[in-house]
Amino acid sequence: MSWINSLMARSFGRKPEAAPNPESNLVFAAPPTQREGATARKPADTAFPRFQSMAGDQLSPRLNDRFASARIKLRGAFTPSQPITDRKMFAGRLDVLTTLIRSIEDQRVHVIMYGERGIGKTSLVHVVTQAAEEARYIVVYCSCGAGSTFDEIFRAVAADIPLLFHSGFAPTTNEAERGNTLADLLPATTLTPRLVADLFAKLTGTRVLVVLDEFDVCDSPEFRRNIAELIKNLSDRSIRTQLVIAGVAADLTELVEHIPSIRRNIFALQVPKMSAAEVNHLVENGEELSGLTYDKAATDFIVFVANGSPYFASLLSHHSGLAAIDKGRTNVAIEDVSQAVDQALTEFRGRISKHSLVQIDQAAKSGVRHVLGVMAGAAIFNNGRFDDRDVDALYPSSANAANFKATLEDLAARHVLLEAHDDEFGRGYRFSEEAVLPYLWILAAQQRFLEGRKAASAATDKPAVSTTDKAAAAAEKPTEKAAPAAVATPRAAGRP
Repeated sequence: MSWINSLMARSFGRKPEAAPNPESNLVFAAPPTQREGATARKPADTAFPRFQSMAGDQLSPRLNDRFASARIKLRGAFTPSQPITDRKMFAGRLDVLTTLIRSIEDQRVHVIMYGERGIGKTSLVHVVTQAAEEARYIVVYCSCGAGSTFDEIFRAVAADIPLLFHSGFAPTTNEAERGNTLADLLPATTLTPRLVADLFAKLTGTRVLVVLDEFDVCDSPEFRRNIAELIKNLSDRSIRTQLVIAGVAADLTELVEHIPSIRRNIFALQVPKMSAAEVNHLVENGEELSGLTYDKAATDFIVFVANGSPYFASLLSHHSGLAAIDKGRTNVAIEDVSQAVDQALTEFRGRISKHSLVQIDQAAKSGVRHVLGVMAGAAIFNNGRFDDRDVDALYPSSANAANFKATLEDLAARHVLLEAHDDEFGRGYRFSEEAVLPYLWILAAQQRFLEGRKAASAATDKPAVSTTDKAAAAAEKPTEKAAPAAVATPRAAGRP
């Protein structure tokens, strides 16, 4: 169009307009200058701790961590703070599981499982209920609380049983088609064992398992008495409802003493500790689910410290796996387990009262902490209780045993971490605070395990290195001397 401008300019005596520069209309923004006195924005600190995954368990887009996927898998492989709910993760104890199923299915008895904390009672309950649901049982799970009442528990149970299975209602009745439950038939008055038994007697076409977990949390004598009476009613009338009670520890007698005749209607199982092979199986399950591998030395360390406790085994496997991932490895070595043990000790120490911590530290200064460590091993094997027989088994020398017993009695008399109790088995001892027992056991077990590995390493004339490196070097050839005096003999395992 520039020739038109030139022509018109000549015609009207104007100078031709210059052709517009296409770049003249572009605006170039100058780089912003920092205001005087303003501080420059720092780049994001990639080292600042962040969550490794999103709330929906997806990988966080902010992180570029090739081990993030392994970290997420590890969380599901080892769950020390939660019971096992998937039987694919259930390790060992198949004989125990078989016994429980046969008791329910073949003997038609009511099951009571008891044992120390962390021994796996709730995990067993979940696996048993999965098997029952596969067999088309109606399973109602209830977790008891400190203030639980018989009325509250069994109204909730009735609300989970469809009216379809009541013999007085056909499947085509309006009530059944609306999805009503047995709870709709209950009166407004307080429920009694006889009334509940009458209702369950009307069930047909199915069987019902009522699971009462954490039974020991509720210390109401009336609640226990009602449960005992219900067991008797259900058994005497061959009603198609059975109870599975878990969490009872030393108070099994308290349940039975209300109605002694129910002894023949119950199967009582003290959940045993896991064997070394079963703990190994637990670690192998975790390896398969997480994609991590655990050295034999690392697994041996876990087995030794766990001492048959699935909780300890899962806790140490989880923590040691995270320690390896944090170091950029998918192979878990013995130093990772040692770090996991240190972390577990810190966690348990945080659960102990300040008063008990002071007593533990004073015991260490006075040279008697080893006594507590040895007795922690005996107690942890015997459901928290130990007595003179454990001392005699651990110390064949009568003089040493006498000194040990005197130390124990002195500690109990002064209420230093221990309490003495007289029961049907004689005079026994328990740690006065629950968290003290695992803390002292893990502390003693770690020391003895690493000392055993160190001695084995020295015997093979290895170069002098750190304790952990020596342990790792010697781990390929385990020594039979790894089991310390702190591990109680199986002789006492059946005592409460």
